[in-house]
Amino acid sequence: MNSILNKIKELIHSNLESYLPHVNINDLEKDGAVYYMNGRDGTEFDWYVNDKLPPFMVFYNDEKNMGAVKLLLYSDKSIEIYLYDENGEKLIKEVNTYLDVNETDLFELAILLRHEADDKRIWGAAIESINTDIAVTDEMIQEFKENKGNYAAIKSKKILLSLKAIVSKKITDEGWKVGYMERNTPHDGDDSGWVFFAGNESREYTLDYRNMALISIGAVCQQLDTNIFKYIDMPVGTKLIRISPDAFEPDQNDREIFMVKR
Repeated sequence: MNSILNKIKELIHSNLESYLPHVNINDLEKDGAVYYMNGRDGTEFDWYVNDKLPPFMVFYNDEKNMGAVKLLLYSDKSIEIYLYDENGEKLIKEVNTYLDVNETDLFELAILLRHEADDKRIWGAAIESINTDIAVTDEMIQEFKENKGNYAAIKSKKILLSLKAIVSKKITDEGWKVGYMERNTPHDGDDSGWVFFAGNESREYTLDYRNMALISIGAVCQQLDTNIFKYIDMPVGTKLIRISPDAFEPDQNDREIFMVKR
């Protein structure tokens, strides 16, 4: 088995012994087998969009089959480990550490896992069952690198979701959806440039900073108005008004805003 996968297995089991000493090997699925959970997005997606490999998991051996340990390995070689007690019901420990491996070896592991797991439609398998003892060819490396561009737009949108937007409290407090959205030049690296209004604010209302909230784009999309998501990567200078329950169009100052509450 690949040397990095062996280190991951050792790290998981040493943390099990340290933080879940009362959990016996028989309490775990297949005596504590480590599973590679690539089934949701796949290796290539996680590597290029989330800067990590899909999770490595150990599961409890019962009806609920919940996780006992989850390990996340990032492309910068940092590691996050989450340990769950009470048959997976309670997170008891988060460990942050670092894997002392060669960057090239880690990159080649990502290629191997895509080639030997994803490409062979092997999902959520024990790491011992994945053939990672083969050589990575130049052709495999080239293909993996060439596919990076396929994820650029997705990664850009993900980054944007973490940035801040100015949101009218007519939206946050009174329940209105976004009626008008405008993207200005960002002030700094944390600013998306977006400003969201319900559309029924007076000029005096908008000029009072107490009527505005600073919220991440992701929170606006998830909690306040899902309809804006497909527009958030539009460029600086964009001005949109809502024209229906779920659609916007460029503001030409010739239409009334369609007002709706969530």
